[in-house]
Amino acid sequence: MNALIDVIFPVFVVIGLGYAAARAGLFKEQTVDGVMRYAQNFAVPCLLFKSIATLDLGANYDFGLLGSFFIAAFASFAAGYLGARLLFRRPVIDSVAIGFASYFSNSLLLGLPITERAYGHDALAGNYVILSIHAPTLYIFGITIMELAQSHGRNLAARALVRQVLKGIFTQPMVLGVVSGLLVNLSGLPQPVAIMAGVDMLGKSAIPAALFGLGGVLLRYRPEGDLRTIAMVCAISLMLHPALTYLLARHVFALDTAHLRSAVMTAAMPPGVNAYMFAAMYGVGMRVAASAVLLATFASMLSIWFWLQILP
Repeated sequence: MNALIDVIFPVFVVIGLGYAAARAGLFKEQTVDGVMRYAQNFAVPCLLFKSIATLDLGANYDFGLLGSFFIAAFASFAAGYLGARLLFRRPVIDSVAIGFASYFSNSLLLGLPITERAYGHDALAGNYVILSIHAPTLYIFGITIMELAQSHGRNLAARALVRQVLKGIFTQPMVLGVVSGLLVNLSGLPQPVAIMAGVDMLGKSAIPAALFGLGGVLLRYRPEGDLRTIAMVCAISLMLHPALTYLLARHVFALDTAHLRSAVMTAAMPPGVNAYMFAAMYGVGMRVAASAVLLATFASMLSIWFWLQILP
């Protein structure tokens, strides 16, 4: 119970304050958009850049860590896609969007602060390793599958597909922050103290600003219809993905405690707003994605507490 109160509850207090402020009309819709734009386009990329630029890549990049998380993620996509197709008879393109919502966990806005509160700042190295390829990998896969699904068997121009995938990836500021951090880290370029101090100041504002803004964003989502499909997405995201990650991390790759925690806690997060953004980009499965983001975020208070009890 202490984990629920001391670790999880403060994070959801910030989200709840944003939600309450938006509901009371004190946090206008355009202001919510502005806060989220600041967080996602400026503060979060700075946080990722600094963290990855200073990360000890040799000590923390571990195939078992990445394998545990991403094998489980792709299995979760398959479960969401097949469930949507076979159980609920959804169209193929809808099923791709539902699969995307099932495997794209909120690794940044919730994964980082909850892991930090539970295990301390030094426990975040594994989280940053996953984050460094999380969005690019899952977006590349999702966009490629969606473009193939939309082709309906027609001849698909490989060049057009590659262009669409790359555009989807490298127009995201967070991806640019990750790539820039990796380049600085690998190049060994000096990091000017004054510039990095400014970047650090922006980065420190990322999580509280994003969590407060996320509360305002969640007000827009209404859990309407498709409740069985939404429940399936929530179950895959909150239980199947972390359970598979735990089994792989512990019994296949034999990860150490720090990497086990990072992998499972990242997998245990609910679908991120990116799940809705992906569905909206193609105009399919938006109601399921939006409702799953809302309901899974609140349900995750209990599911995350469960995983905190399981982890050493």
